[in-house]
Amino acid sequence: MHLTFAPAKIPPDGLTNHLIMNITFAGLGIMGSRMAANLLKQNFSVTVWNRSPAATEPLRELGATVAASLPEAVRDADLVISMLATPEVVASLFLVPGGALETMQKNAFWLDCTTVNPSFSRRCAAAAQERGLRFVDAPVAGSKPQAAAAQLAFFVGATAAEIAPFRPLLEAMGNKIIPLRERGQGAAFKMLVNIMLAQSMLIFSEAVLLGEKLGLGKDFLLDVLPGLVVSAPFTKFKAEMIRADNYDVQFPLEWMHKDLHLAGITAYEEGQPLYLAGLTKEIFAAAREAGMGRLDFAAVHRYLAGGVA
Repeated sequence: MHLTFAPAKIPPDGLTNHLIMNITFAGLGIMGSRMAANLLKQNFSVTVWNRSPAATEPLRELGATVAASLPEAVRDADLVISMLATPEVVASLFLVPGGALETMQKNAFWLDCTTVNPSFSRRCAAAAQERGLRFVDAPVAGSKPQAAAAQLAFFVGATAAEIAPFRPLLEAMGNKIIPLRERGQGAAFKMLVNIMLAQSMLIFSEAVLLGEKLGLGKDFLLDVLPGLVVSAPFTKFKAEMIRADNYDVQFPLEWMHKDLHLAGITAYEEGQPLYLAGLTKEIFAAAREAGMGRLDFAAVHRYLAGGVA
């Protein structure tokens, strides 16, 4: 499905004078709170909203305007950024009668950074277009440390020209922007990244556990394996979690399970088997059922080792 959008109105000086732009940020969890904070640190004018109001207070101290409701938050926004938990939450806030789309002003941008399935992003794009709004999917790669350090990578379902009006906002929150041209393609690429991430975590965990059974020291394995060319680079960070058996959450295991579930839905829609990703999903489901859902997704190692939450 290819959607056409009216060209964005870009001010003569781009967004150099970005304080004139009204930005709303909806969803202040692990990622969203840090992303919104980085916008405020760069002197953007930001209104924030979160279902749990307590999460808004640190941002109020940084200068954010706090809205009592999402319709109030988006009413005057030129650009709305959503960073929510699941497609179902996005739909309940934006796509229902009386939801945010019905309140947003014409020609405003809706930038959804939530990790969702591509068909859902295309549904959001169509709903926004019907109301004269401009939707762009822009999920991110990175977890809590990258969000805090403004080092996220954005996978954007738009052309470079379409991204231009809000590029300074993305650059305030990340250090890489990958244009993927069509709506839903940002969501599609993020899905590929996460199924590789989840499977790599399992492969690393199984190798470490087998190595220990073979008499190789755990510290030796955690020191050496992550530095090999066959290992995913992120395992260097997860190795330290495994060493300490401390899975302070960077990216919750339950959200990795959710992303694998969405990959399964997409594979069904596209008629493409996902044998190993499907097995990985079931292992993460079991770890979640064992009480590890709110730990970092690296806690799947503890599950495989027979540990408890």
